[in-house]
Amino acid sequence: MDAGTVIRIERNVDRAASALFAGAAAYAAFVWLSPIASATVGWAETGGVAAFAYLVSRRTLNAVGPRARRLPVPVFDVREIDPVGTPEADELLLTEVHSPSQPAGTEPLVLDDILAELGPDSRVVRLFDPAAMPTAGQLKDRIDRHLVNGTAPASPPDASAALHEALAELRRSLA
Repeated sequence: MDAGTVIRIERNVDRAASALFAGAAAYAAFVWLSPIASATVGWAETGGVAAFAYLVSRRTLNAVGPRARRLPVPVFDVREIDPVGTPEADELLLTEVHSPSQPAGTEPLVLDDILAELGPDSRVVRLFDPAAMPTAGQLKDRIDRHLVNGTAPASPPDASAALHEALAELRRSLA
């Protein structure tokens, strides 16, 4: 939110609070003065009390200014600066333009797939294997079989132990 908008909202809240206080003071003055003063004098005195209460309340609220905002976490710089005063050589700042020292086509890009070393029974690898995905015909047969039977299939067996074992195997292979 814009700081100007916040200031305007706070001023309007102060005005509303002052108006409510002035209304309450005017009502109290009217109730107190109505038995002893005539109608015209009572209304004039009630208006004077309301104006006085509004001004006093506004000046009091203006005198109580907002405190300087405190951030819960102090600002700190996470970059490590070398003694010369420039960031480390392997760090690329957002204000810099990357210009590689070698042309892009001189060295081939080699990607090592560490998941290729896992066994064929690994559930994690088969989850995203396109060869393990059913074909459209197999999916249609499953849907038709479900519609013909009309009953919900039995709940699948709990495979949480197998999942934990697969994750442990994946961690071992990555280490």
